[in-house]
Amino acid sequence: MTATYAALYLRQSRDFTGEGLAIERQEGEAQGLIERRAWTVREVLRDNDVSAAGKKKRPGFERLLELIERREISVVVAWDLTRLTRNARDTLRLLEAGEAAGITLALVRGSDIDLSTPAGRLTASVLAAVARHEIEQKADRQRAAAAQRADQGRPPLGVRLTGYTVAGEVIEAEAATVRTLFSRFAAGDSLKGLAAWLTETGVPTRHGGRWIASTVQGILRNPRYAGRAVYQGQTTGKPGAWPALVEPEVFDQVAARLADPRRVTNRMGTDRKHLGAGLFRCAVCDRPCSSFSGHRYRCPDAHVMRSRPQVDEFVITLVRARLARPDLGDILPQVDNEEVARLNAEIGRLEGRVRRIEEDYDAELIDGRRYKVATEKASAELAAARAARARLTAPGAASGVLAADDPVAAFDAAPLMIRRAVIEALCVVRLASAPRGRKTFDPWTLGASRWTDDPMTWAEHWEAEGLAA
Repeated sequence: MTATYAALYLRQSRDFTGEGLAIERQEGEAQGLIERRAWTVREVLRDNDVSAAGKKKRPGFERLLELIERREISVVVAWDLTRLTRNARDTLRLLEAGEAAGITLALVRGSDIDLSTPAGRLTASVLAAVARHEIEQKADRQRAAAAQRADQGRPPLGVRLTGYTVAGEVIEAEAATVRTLFSRFAAGDSLKGLAAWLTETGVPTRHGGRWIASTVQGILRNPRYAGRAVYQGQTTGKPGAWPALVEPEVFDQVAARLADPRRVTNRMGTDRKHLGAGLFRCAVCDRPCSSFSGHRYRCPDAHVMRSRPQVDEFVITLVRARLARPDLGDILPQVDNEEVARLNAEIGRLEGRVRRIEEDYDAELIDGRRYKVATEKASAELAAARAARARLTAPGAASGVLAADDPVAAFDAAPLMIRRAVIEALCVVRLASAPRGRKTFDPWTLGASRWTDDPMTWAEHWEAEGLAA
């Protein structure tokens, strides 16, 4: 008696646990069918966590077609036809290969289908079309449900967001990490730097994998962290029914930095290595000073050349002394709540305008040229309004230190970019030339503005704090 060789094909679309339990259940019943028929299994093919409805390549299915075309099998065993194929392209490939090789489909949940006959091929085609129809109906229902959830401000179903449960409840340990990512990026840390920090400190990812820059970017780009409802990747203009983890102005500040075209050409990120590089300014031309030869600050026009360690030590000492004073809150920029409210309303109006322009274009009420002009104008006004709100609500990145119970300890423990943000929130540091021939550091050659309502030189503050030598 000639042996009948079969291939057993197993597939499931979603494996939430990663344990392949549905695959195991399919295989158990399929093996029972094979034993009853006394067939010999040539290969067991598995496509776990792979949909058959889309265009994603299925290695197991491709191997199955290869076995059919090589005439190495005469039977394909599957749980049902939907496990084999759910799109017209793969159905046609299976029918053509099955017809040429005289294949029989043996279905655990169904009857045999002989692909060598017209009736068998018709049956397979009809069953595949019905399965495809069911998929499309299910997709329509899911889209309608997702749109309704977004319209109601409810969190979307599916994979949960880092920092939240699926129901939108805050997971505080993860939420703290998310808040830190936003504040550090707003202060100037790079995506790569943040990914490295998360890895070095042992912060786990949601799925246990490793942190990479694109993962961090995905968090920073998600409007849901600002409490904004989202549908198909776009904000709906409605608030979400879950607690925001970051202030809207902080999110907008981060979004503006991510959209900055200068970042595209700076693949290594924008981390600073020194406290005052690009932050401290020249007292002559007011341009930012850069690091020079690793241990000096230099004005672009060479008006000033100062020792970096001496300047940094002086600035840090005086900032720590100022942070320790009980009247710290009195010197911080005050938020004009009425102006913030006006800007929030303006931003909402402009976001609605952008949506209406898109709707008019989709409805063919305006042509491509008018759409482009109107979109560019509205988007520019929207960006300007968001930037104005971000400036008004500063210092977002420094707020964690300035609002801490012990601002000095928080400043000492903060990463470099947050410490820079604190200095920037308190004052503008300007470097003047040191007197010729003097080797010791002269604090009178530094200046500050925005430090108090009646600014003194840094040396006068130095003396006022009782820190003068």
